[in-house]
Amino acid sequence: MPKYIFVSGGVISGIGKGISASSIAFILKSYGFKINMIKADPYLNVDAGTMNPLEHGETFVLEDGFETDMDIGSYERFVNESFSRPNSMTCGAILEKVIKDERSLAYDGKWVSLDYHVPDEIITWIRNVAKESKADITIVEIGGTVGEIGNGLFLEANKIMKIKNPNDVLHIHVSYLPVPGTLGEMKSKPVQISTQLLNSHGLHPDFLIARSESGIDDVRKEKLSRYCFVPVENIISANDVDCIYDVPINFEKENIGKNILKKLGLKPKRTTLMIDWEKKITKMKRIKRELDIGIVGKYYKSGKFDLKDSYVSVLEAINHAAWDKGFKVNIHWLVADNLCEDKKLQKDILKLDGVIVPQGWGSRGAEGKIKAIEIVRKNKIPYLGLCYGMQMAVIEYARNVLNLKDANSEEVNPLSKNQVIHLMEEQKKNLKDGKFGGTIRLGAWPCKVEKGTLLESLYSKYSNNLFSKLPTVMERHRHRYEFNNEYRERLESKGLKISGLSPDGNLVEAVELSKKTHPYFVGVQYHPELKSRFLAPHPIFMGFIDACRKKGM
Repeated sequence: MPKYIFVSGGVISGIGKGISASSIAFILKSYGFKINMIKADPYLNVDAGTMNPLEHGETFVLEDGFETDMDIGSYERFVNESFSRPNSMTCGAILEKVIKDERSLAYDGKWVSLDYHVPDEIITWIRNVAKESKADITIVEIGGTVGEIGNGLFLEANKIMKIKNPNDVLHIHVSYLPVPGTLGEMKSKPVQISTQLLNSHGLHPDFLIARSESGIDDVRKEKLSRYCFVPVENIISANDVDCIYDVPINFEKENIGKNILKKLGLKPKRTTLMIDWEKKITKMKRIKRELDIGIVGKYYKSGKFDLKDSYVSVLEAINHAAWDKGFKVNIHWLVADNLCEDKKLQKDILKLDGVIVPQGWGSRGAEGKIKAIEIVRKNKIPYLGLCYGMQMAVIEYARNVLNLKDANSEEVNPLSKNQVIHLMEEQKKNLKDGKFGGTIRLGAWPCKVEKGTLLESLYSKYSNNLFSKLPTVMERHRHRYEFNNEYRERLESKGLKISGLSPDGNLVEAVELSKKTHPYFVGVQYHPELKSRFLAPHPIFMGFIDACRKKGM
């Protein structure tokens, strides 16, 4: 029988359910079990594609093009597997399916009920994911916080599955123990109350992950055990860590993996996964060398940075490669809006070991990004442009090398005579009809890497199981605008090399400058950060970090 683990959270949002679920998945995989994961989000959006990154973090794009919650990015980075559309379940998608079935008489004219048919559809979804993937254990992270109205239907589905198969379903509750500054004592009452709220849904946690700043002591474990009715050995102390990849090791010190398997009636098997993980963590902790890398972004609010969740995959990809190369990275946020006028900010760029312009939308901040690219190109500072960052690099080159001073993107200035970046042909009708969600170029598409390019050398030198079939690599996309081929010949004649193309040759996937001209100047239309994993860094980021290292020497 397949096994199921549900993970919920209490007290506060952002408590670490996603990292907890990812860590547990990795631990169970390290014991030789086939794992699958589902994120169950309570929002009514069908997908995460239209959400502002400041409100919900970045949108993570899967291989099949589905736009999902950033937590699935954590799943992929931890377990080193690619997930697909069924691994993301939103309340909106479930309701859409139920209503569609009702309209087609799938319920034989019965009264369709929120508290019966919707949980039943959730259960069907979960069981189908487990069945089709042939997973031994499927982990379902329930979004939101226990006590909210939004995730009640998922908790109801969890309860029904637990009642029907008590030996095959367990529940892990992640909650928080604060230490109020005026009291100086760790308080367990918030966890007790959030557990009671979970109990009110007819659910009793089998494990408690007790999040806190410094870890909980035996006194708090005993108190939680007594009042939450969870065995002491199933209460996991989860203190704040500097690096999220420490979490699986910390959990294993608490024997969470073996205790979960015991509860599910499973016997562990042997693999080397945890050994490989521990080796990398040990290597990281010995790192003393540092690099300074700038990210030119625009997703911030109230004049204060709030960028980590907006660019989390980029940050993780940088770290994966830097740690592998033996470096710690200091990130310097450069607000694109201010860059054209701020001379001090422009001078600060010259001190950096490398600069990245990541994804973005719209016109705000475009000129600042173009200015930053001009500075790094002329001063030979390693540069990596991701999607919008590649487009801005093409514009900068067209303006300052081809001398097309009004060169721009149709997205930024539709009136420009020289739109070196323009709207993809198949997108014109979508925009005209007001179709935005799920209509852009999404998911993994083939890119033919040109021979003799820097891009080819990177994929060859740092090949892993995701990129081992050159000259073609599969990379994930999320864009509506593209390189205008009318300018291809002129740009190439002036030294901008086209290093990646779609197999039919129509879509420019990557551009670069020769190493004779610049140590590392690469722009890609796709999002390599989405396929970087802790144990398998992405080749493009590996090459970028190597160039940054040489610049800093």
